[in-house]
Amino acid sequence: MLIDGIHIPLTVPFTRDGESYLRKLEYNVGRYSLTPAAAFVALTAGSEGAALSDVEIAEMLRVIGAAADPTKVLVASIAKDSVRGAVTIAEQAAEAGFDAVLLTAPSQWERLTEEEVMLFFRAVADASPLPVVLGSESGSQGYRLSVDEIAELALHGNIIGVYDEGLTVERYRAIAEATQGVKREVTVTAVFAPVTRRMIAAGETEGAGFVDAASLSGGTAVAAAPKKGLKTRTKVVGFQVMSAGSAVGMVEMLEAGAAGAMLALSASAPQGCYEAYAAFKDGDPALAAEKGERLVEADAAIRALGIAGVKYGCDCNGYYGGAPRLPRLPLDSEGRATVERVLAGIRN
Repeated sequence: MLIDGIHIPLTVPFTRDGESYLRKLEYNVGRYSLTPAAAFVALTAGSEGAALSDVEIAEMLRVIGAAADPTKVLVASIAKDSVRGAVTIAEQAAEAGFDAVLLTAPSQWERLTEEEVMLFFRAVADASPLPVVLGSESGSQGYRLSVDEIAELALHGNIIGVYDEGLTVERYRAIAEATQGVKREVTVTAVFAPVTRRMIAAGETEGAGFVDAASLSGGTAVAAAPKKGLKTRTKVVGFQVMSAGSAVGMVEMLEAGAAGAMLALSASAPQGCYEAYAAFKDGDPALAAEKGERLVEADAAIRALGIAGVKYGCDCNGYYGGAPRLPRLPLDSEGRATVERVLAGIRN
């Protein structure tokens, strides 16, 4: 599976009573599908994914899989402390049409040995029906994978990349050097865009229901629909590294060789985030740096306000954010004013 470009961490909508708001989730995914973002990441820790029940998780994965444009890569984040629980989410994601899973260390990693943490990643990757992307966290309570651990896990046939929070140019280069021997062949479109499982399924069913004239023995012949098919090719990629979380240094990471970025800010301003990426891909480093710098203040302010800030940013730009699930509280007037100010200069 090819992972690149701008990835949007989807928020989890709730009603005023704290119930899952699936219709608003469907609405958000539909609107995000109109943006140039390459992928949607569901149930990340910053999106309150850990606050959902198993039933809610299955429902949300199903809604996202049905509402997303087939060309968008879908990644399901897994927040489970057991191999069995993580594999169950991976199986549900596969049934919903997702393309990969994002796997972070168990929340109780401090009580585990390094051997047990590594076993968790390997065992889930062994059983997962979908490719696994590692999640390396930078917060005080998250597990930050070392370069050596990433290099060791990259040798697993079902582990294809990493979302790395707080990625630096130096760390990226260290990961790239440590995983330089990892090469895999992935399926892409004629223009080297990712081919999703939903695209393949649509290609297989295209033309179904038509009867070939040659198969009819009498009556009026019905011409068969031409089989357009899905034109694909293959591409060799290495271990894929995505910057995650902060917009600081995003362009520098791309210049170093990172595949793309999953920014908290992209949930409310996907177009603005994409423009910095597009300028880089178009070979205009000065414009890319300028557009990337514009994101920094808004990104820092919104991330400092937590999930309530991310959600209010969505409300400001035509997506449904709503209130967080208790005990998290919505923003006060000062926080809302801050979000409105920093988003004013960023194109949506």
